[in-house]
Amino acid sequence: MQARNELRISASMARIALLTSLVAITTQLCAQAPARLVGTVTAISGATLTVKPDAGDSRQVAVPAATPIKRVAPGQKDLSTAETIQFSDLAVGDRVLMKLDPGAPEPQALQIFAIKQTDVAAKQQKDRDDWQRRGVGGLVKSVDAQSGDIVLSSGIGTTAKTVTVHTTKATLLKRYAPASVRFDAAVAAPIDAIHSRDQLRARGTKNADGTAIDAEEVVSGTFRNISGTIASLDATASTFAVKDLATKKTVTVRITADAQMRRLPETMARMLATRLKGDATSATTPPSADSGSQHPTGQWTSQGSSQGGGAGRGTGGGDPQQMLTRLPAIQFSDLQKGEAVMLVSTDGTTEVTGIILLAGVEPLLEAPAASQNMLNNWSLGSGSADAAAQ
Repeated sequence: MQARNELRISASMARIALLTSLVAITTQLCAQAPARLVGTVTAISGATLTVKPDAGDSRQVAVPAATPIKRVAPGQKDLSTAETIQFSDLAVGDRVLMKLDPGAPEPQALQIFAIKQTDVAAKQQKDRDDWQRRGVGGLVKSVDAQSGDIVLSSGIGTTAKTVTVHTTKATLLKRYAPASVRFDAAVAAPIDAIHSRDQLRARGTKNADGTAIDAEEVVSGTFRNISGTIASLDATASTFAVKDLATKKTVTVRITADAQMRRLPETMARMLATRLKGDATSATTPPSADSGSQHPTGQWTSQGSSQGGGAGRGTGGGDPQQMLTRLPAIQFSDLQKGEAVMLVSTDGTTEVTGIILLAGVEPLLEAPAASQNMLNNWSLGSGSADAAAQ
């Protein structure tokens, strides 16, 4: 027994010695290589930058006059071609990668690579325009993994149509991360991960009538639709309980800062409900040749509504998704016990995270199928919002 204990002690001591060596080696390596700081500039004072990392507390970093500063375009990989800029060109909101001087007593920059906020905004707008022009979106009807074809139902009412998404090995396939419709958080996934009733967006080359697309990029996700009346609210936890009209079960919905929330005025809700019920029963009206270009900015823009018409126009002949996007945003504190809501959330049984929420929807629940399709399409556009352009 004593010998066994001595062996255990010896092994423990050996592990301690190994860990001590690893710590020493790591310390030496850290001392030899400059530390790095990646984050967003939140303040500029004199020759000092305040940078907020993606995780952790803000740090102040001194920038000597001789520090080289390079401007990197969003997505640029070859840093050797980056443009040299001056410290005065930096602004609050810029993203920076800083190499820090390991020998300085206080954080001090040896080199800075910066992505200008204005460049990011320009790229986002360019990508938004491209998604609008070359994008389609809708709910998945079927997936043929062998051929690579995905069939979608897109639009509602008179704008409804079927779209076939052709994918190849070169198509970039992604899935939304749990509790998110942020495009930049999506991860690579095979076509087998796409299921019927998933929401999907694709960008590529469309045929003349928009019923098929050769996709360069596809992003999809599984979400849950909930319609019901708020039973209780917990402001501290930012959650509310709602009884799902479809399952008759109570669900706890968590609202985060990323949730998009709107409220329909009563008159607009009734007008929209009347239109949706009419669309749902109309079997003779042919689909529009252009159902509107779905893209990740939250604007499902049609030829007519893109010219700057008011939100009310959407209840007549415009695009319901366009109308929803233009409604004023609301906060958790604006929700009330007993009011009806419709939402798209993460997939879950008893607890979910709300992604898109629409309040003031009592009239819409009179046409549940049509109104739910409307919310599906809306979430595809506005749910990913600016992130899809990053």
